[in-house]
Amino acid sequence: MPDTGSTILILQGHPDPAGGHLCHALADAYAEGAVAVGHKVLRLSVADLNVPLLRSQEDFLHAPPPDALAQARAALLEARHLVVIFPLWLGGAPAALKGVLEQLLRPGFAFEYVEGGGTRALLKGRSARVVVTMGMPEVVFRLWYLGAGLSTVTRNILGLAGFAPVRGTVLGGVEAAGERRRRKWLARMTVLGRQAR
Repeated sequence: MPDTGSTILILQGHPDPAGGHLCHALADAYAEGAVAVGHKVLRLSVADLNVPLLRSQEDFLHAPPPDALAQARAALLEARHLVVIFPLWLGGAPAALKGVLEQLLRPGFAFEYVEGGGTRALLKGRSARVVVTMGMPEVVFRLWYLGAGLSTVTRNILGLAGFAPVRGTVLGGVEAAGERRRRKWLARMTVLGRQAR
């Protein structure tokens, strides 16, 4: 776990530039807790990043990264802890977030291929938390869908780059949640921010 005074990067994965969603409130609560105990908080929002989608393996492997991600790359290198927050859309991360992650965590920056077909992680020494909100109940997501939208980001993307530990938080039934339940979620995020977990 990062020490007090660590740098934390919060990546807001909700693609709506208007803001005002639960994901935005969760990010604010996490940041509030982190700053209160002396952590430095950097914030990025996929809604503000004009990033083209990758369309070929050649581009994934060799094209220069988009200029729009220069700040994101620098922030990720500075951070010791990453927080990714997004709503579950069609069983996974919104396309805008997935597109940013594909461009950001490319070979030569996040990992490299090694002889024999394996990979070597290049972003070790960093931890992460992935927070997913959804309309369905958490139990349905975990038992019926096997948490697929979460594990894609935690294991297949961040784990590949070397983040460890990568913890997940699932908040289900958000449309039906009352004010008391939402306050409880926000309080939990504040505590996690204080702990940089």
